[in-house]
Amino acid sequence: MGKVLKQVAGIDIAQKELVVTLGRIWDDFSIELFAYKVFRNSDSGFKLLVEWTDKLTDDSVNVRYVMEATGVYHQKFAYYLFDAKEEVSIVLPNKISNYIRTLELKTITDKTCSQAIAQFGLERKLDLWTKPQLLYKELQQLTRERDQIVQERSIIKNQMHAENTEADPNQRSMERMQARIRFLNSQEKEIKEDIASIVKENPNLKQILERLTTIPGVGELTAVIVLAETNGFELIRNKSQLSSYAGLDVKEKQSGTSVKGKPRISKKGNRNLRKSMHLPALTAVKWDDNFREIYARLVSKHGIKMKALVAIQRKILELIYILFKNETIYDKKEYITKNSVKAHKA
Repeated sequence: MGKVLKQVAGIDIAQKELVVTLGRIWDDFSIELFAYKVFRNSDSGFKLLVEWTDKLTDDSVNVRYVMEATGVYHQKFAYYLFDAKEEVSIVLPNKISNYIRTLELKTITDKTCSQAIAQFGLERKLDLWTKPQLLYKELQQLTRERDQIVQERSIIKNQMHAENTEADPNQRSMERMQARIRFLNSQEKEIKEDIASIVKENPNLKQILERLTTIPGVGELTAVIVLAETNGFELIRNKSQLSSYAGLDVKEKQSGTSVKGKPRISKKGNRNLRKSMHLPALTAVKWDDNFREIYARLVSKHGIKMKALVAIQRKILELIYILFKNETIYDKKEYITKNSVKAHKA
């Protein structure tokens, strides 16, 4: 037997299960996937998984635990591994799905996904994941709670509208719905106060938000949502990754001359990020000359307003990332080209 150079535990994470494949690279650079097992996605399952991994791997070489950023289901396990001083890498889902396509797997199951993740971890040099700041986690919980309240309030308002249009609306029902709306309004106000309190207690966060809100249409709440959903852009390395993470990237099916599908946004990403860009895009198109010009050019090109608006959403999200990374502010006097956004130092 040769010497082991690298060891990886590839984990496909579901709500209740952790599907694990162990892999290693030998000193002749051959890859071996040598063990597979399923564990519960719980504290007891985490402990058994790590014990099983330690038993089957070479203790002279560190094991890297590699997983996808799957909503919230991976978070508890990642926290457990980090606290246990294990090496962890978390990969954006689109990276894994793109990699799986290159393997040309005929059948995709939880097992083959975990095998692909293990192989991906062995072949690539991945960044080590670190536990996110409690700040961003708190903000994510608050902004998502607010979003649920907004959705619930919208449903009740639609019900009220339907009730009002009837010939003989039930006044008692109307009163109860109005009471629920008042209650939801009070809860939303509390959440906004909690967010404002967190921002006030964190001067660095406040400075970041001041820079990001120089973008037309981007208010403090929008900027907070973007930072919370990306954990301060922790896993993001470039603009295209960010667009893909939000599901605002364009996918197109084309083969030879016979197959040519319409380009569409993938929508395979963080829906909270996509939703947060809708109103800022509308505002930017209305009030900012640069964005209005881009929007008009795109509409004149293909005649589809929604498609042009999605492009503005993507551009604003990318601009937030640029200002965050470069510590710059948006200067509306600078012209925005098709491929870049000019900003200057704060």
